[in-house]
Amino acid sequence: MSLAATTLRVRLPLWRAWVVVSLLLLWFVALLVRSIYLQAMNNDFLLQKGDARYSRVIEISAHRGMITDRHGEPLAISTPVESVWASPQDIELSADKKQHLAKLLDMSKSEIDKRLSDTNKEFAYLKRGLPPEQAANIMALNIPGVFLQRGYRRYYPAGDVTAHMLGFTGVDDNGQEGIELSYQKWLAGQVGSRRVIKDRPGHIIEDVESIKTPQEGRNLALSVDRKIQYLAFRELKTAVDEHKAKAGAIVVLDAKTGEILALANLPSYNPNNRVKLNRNSTRNRSITDIFEPGSTMKPFSIAAAMEAGKFTPESRIETAPGHFSIGPATIRDAHPQGLLSVAEIIQKSSNVGAAKIALTLEPEYLWSMFTHLGFGQSPRSGFPGEATGKVRPYKTWRPIEQATMSYGHGISVSLLQLARAYTVFASDGELKPLSMLKLDEMPAGERVLSPQTAKAVRAMLEMVIQPGGTAPKARITGYRAAGKTGTAHKQVGNGYASDKYVSSFVGFAPASDPRLIIAVMIDEPSNGHYYGGTVAAPVFSNVMGGALRMLSVPLDAPTTNTLLPDDAPEVKEMV
Repeated sequence: MSLAATTLRVRLPLWRAWVVVSLLLLWFVALLVRSIYLQAMNNDFLLQKGDARYSRVIEISAHRGMITDRHGEPLAISTPVESVWASPQDIELSADKKQHLAKLLDMSKSEIDKRLSDTNKEFAYLKRGLPPEQAANIMALNIPGVFLQRGYRRYYPAGDVTAHMLGFTGVDDNGQEGIELSYQKWLAGQVGSRRVIKDRPGHIIEDVESIKTPQEGRNLALSVDRKIQYLAFRELKTAVDEHKAKAGAIVVLDAKTGEILALANLPSYNPNNRVKLNRNSTRNRSITDIFEPGSTMKPFSIAAAMEAGKFTPESRIETAPGHFSIGPATIRDAHPQGLLSVAEIIQKSSNVGAAKIALTLEPEYLWSMFTHLGFGQSPRSGFPGEATGKVRPYKTWRPIEQATMSYGHGISVSLLQLARAYTVFASDGELKPLSMLKLDEMPAGERVLSPQTAKAVRAMLEMVIQPGGTAPKARITGYRAAGKTGTAHKQVGNGYASDKYVSSFVGFAPASDPRLIIAVMIDEPSNGHYYGGTVAAPVFSNVMGGALRMLSVPLDAPTTNTLLPDDAPEVKEMV
């Protein structure tokens, strides 16, 4: 029998073959069902994985609105900048390219490593706010995983001149101080977004769709006049430097509308370069700081007494022998006078006369006058951080407190509040609302004084600038001016410093038909002079004269009106 004949033939059972074929068919069906499920019924997972690798939603920055002065001159504009960011998961950075990248970013290699250390993140800023040219040089390195994001950076053409008024924006272009903060929603607009497809090196190869269209910010026209702002800042700086003062502030108002035409403070700062920014230089002293106004309060105390019908400008008050005692306290005049009219009390700035007049009034009446003038309340100018000042409740007043408040001690105000209060004398008794925005219509004021009282006090304030008054240095060539000086000891703890002063002057011109109001405050002059008529009044004169000429306001006095006799005495004041 042959070998072939004896070969065993092995045959598998038929049921085993069917089992194998059935398992293969079931596996195929399962794969088919899974494929249909993922691709047709629930494809979110695959789309997410694909999007994670190639699809990106990029933010489209909204252009921040421009801030202009009342004539359309730009005060704050936005310029395009680029932010460099990277995906730590995708970046491919050789040692050579890292060195070049660090040089272009002006960063150390260790700082770059630190920002890219978390490989679980998909987004990390390397540097923000770069000029487009610098960003283009970085992208020319062709580093996979490094991208650009377009944004805007704020630029302030006037620099430190308008710093406290405008404020500034942060790294995200959101307002941080001043007008930029107050009108953030108006200026900012709303960012948009788009979906794009990027390749591995980060290049956009397809613009898929617009998700949200950006809404540009709206422009904002301020009431400020840029030329008057420059003038006010320059003259304030000159005075602060000349008198070696700690600080200074100035406010210029339109006497007819209450619009703020200029507002400046020193020390100031450059909002375009805030590397060495400190709180002392960013304080908007005109708005946020309060001080005891000194004799600039006397016109209001006397106006209250005249409004009550107790005095006229010709009424006589005995101020001799130059001091007046109330209990253990004594009020003194810098220069003892004798019998003075009410008008002369303003002109000579007599503390004794003002105190005696104030004590004839009921405390509630005087308190009501102060509060109606806006003291102790927000001036509602639109600036953030406005100080309300302090006027104590009249029920707690003692006679000495009522007397000292008549000449500006025991009451605190901001310079903006003080400037606004003087609108009652410049507008025949109406207190004007303040506005930092350009107005198209004349606003309605609040009646505080009768026109007769307001005009009478205006005439007294004009005497302050004439020979024999405390502020002949406030005179303006070709214009009649009116105003009041203030020289107050600074508060230190619970008392007053004997050698630290706040020198101030508030006035308006032309006195025949007031157009502008200017308030000046010089904090701690330390160069030998400290009287308001010597330190602050010349700033008023220079700014007011220049501003009235800029506005083409007609002259109302001879051009020789600034000449004074060589032997004209200096009338000093002290509170």
